[in-house]
This record gives sequence, C-alpha cells and structure tokens, in this order.
Amino acid sequence: MQAALITRPGQPPSLADRDEPSGGVVVDVLAAPITPLDLLCAGGNSYFGVPATPYVPGVQGVGTVGGRAVWFPTTAGMAPGDGSMAAKAVARNEDLVFLPDGVDPVALAALGLSAVAAHMALTWRGELAPGETVIVLGAGAVGQAAIQLARLAGAGRVVAAARSEKGRERAVRAGADTVVALDADFSGITADLLLDPLFGAPAAAAAQALRPGGRWVNLGGSAGETCPITSSVLRSRSLRLSGYTNNELTAQQRADAISTIARYSVQGELAIDHEAVPLADVTDAWHRHTNGRIVLVP
Repeated sequence: MQAALITRPGQPPSLADRDEPSGGVVVDVLAAPITPLDLLCAGGNSYFGVPATPYVPGVQGVGTVGGRAVWFPTTAGMAPGDGSMAAKAVARNEDLVFLPDGVDPVALAALGLSAVAAHMALTWRGELAPGETVIVLGAGAVGQAAIQLARLAGAGRVVAAARSEKGRERAVRAGADTVVALDADFSGITADLLLDPLFGAPAAAAAQALRPGGRWVNLGGSAGETCPITSSVLRSRSLRLSGYTNNELTAQQRADAISTIARYSVQGELAIDHEAVPLADVTDAWHRHTNGRIVLVP
C-alpha cells in the first residue's frame, strides 16, 4: 500500500510502498490531517523525544471500519509505530469513535483534535457559562473552531484577535462579534474567559481585559514560551490561569468531544478552512503554508 514515510527526523516524508498493517483494528483511511503535532514529533523536537524511524506519521485520521465511518487517533511520532498517513492504518478498538451518517471525512479530519482542544478548553477547563464574553487568540484551526464552539456553547459575545489581515478575515467568517489585531490593547473590552493558544505578549495584553475573577486557559505557546504578565495583574483581579492539553483527557472524554464536533459538522454549524491534498503530494505539502489545514486523501 502507499504511505507517507519519514526516514530521518527533521526531513519531510516521502511516498513509499509499505506492507499493509496488522495487529489491531485495520482502518481504511479516508483523510489524515497534517497538524502541528505531526510536524513537531517528526522534527524530533517534542517532549516525546526523537522518534524511531522509519515510520508513517499521522496522529489522527478518519476512515472506515466494516463500512462504518470512524475517527481514530494514533501515537505516531510519540511512541514506536505507524500513523494515519497511509491507505490503511491500525487503531485500538477502544479508541475508535464511530461517526454519524453524512459526515464529510475531510472536513472532520481538519477539525479533529484541534476542535477537541477548543471545545474542552472552553467548556471543561474554562467553565464557559451562557451569556459570557470570550476572547479567542489566533485564527488558526484552534481559533476558528473556538469562535464557533463558544457561540454554540452559549457565549454572549466572542472577541477574536489575529495577527494578519487574512487571519482576521477568517475570524469574521467564523462568526466573531468583534475582531481586533493581535497587538491590540483590548481597551473597552471586558471578558470572562480568555482562550489562549499563543501565550507570550499577546496573551499578556488580552489578560488585561479579563474581569475580576476571570479565567485564562492556555493551550499553546506559539507566540512565546514565556509571558510578560505581572503578579499584580493576577493577584489584583484574582485571575485564574489554567493549562490545558488533550493528553489529559480520558478516552471517553475525547470520544464524547469528537462526537459533539461531528454532530456540529454534519449540521453545518462547525467548519474550519482546509484543503484536500493527494497523499502522493505529501512531501510538497508537509511544510506548505496555506490558508487552511492540509488534509491528505489516499
């Protein structure tokens, strides 16, 4: 079968012929997204360490088992074994999430774990209540999903901040009530919850808009691993700062979140910008900058 294969950490994968997998539930893959976690693991720079090569990347995918559509995760790049970027992949039976009829496999693969992070950071970790105001930083996959999911969870107002003009346009399309530049001072905005995939200076600026007792959930550090926030800001407003990672979810929590995301996707209430690319073009697509998430299709 055809598969993307990483033979050396730090180098993009190339198309290769591999034996069909065995040893678990074999999934006929329909769509496999290229995510930041895939790039980080394949580069050998993640806290999981340098991956054993060669291996097939892909930490998640959408496919079929017995003719039924499923979402599935893998540990590719985090532990020995192959992932989803192939015609067939192996998953554990307990990790499969069966999807509703009518789901678009490419659209759901694009959402995947990014939407899980947005959903759970808003609701489980962030305790979003109906009518509250949410600030969402960034308009990548997590940011686009978070804007829509905040609205679906009952937020009264969603404020989005993005660095580029294209990012701000994505935030508008996603349904944000107010869109500002990422380096804005957030004057005139008072929020209950800050959803922060960026950290660094943008998060410090946005935290100034949180009301006393406001919540700040960090789920990434793409703008910096440190953040210039002062103790006085945290203490004077009794702000609550929490970290979030999908790795702390139970399999049931993750399955429930995927099921919710799939339902919203089928209903046309949740989508992010994405581009379907043939698996054969994986080398060119690996580091390509686009206006949306790249999803490989065999």
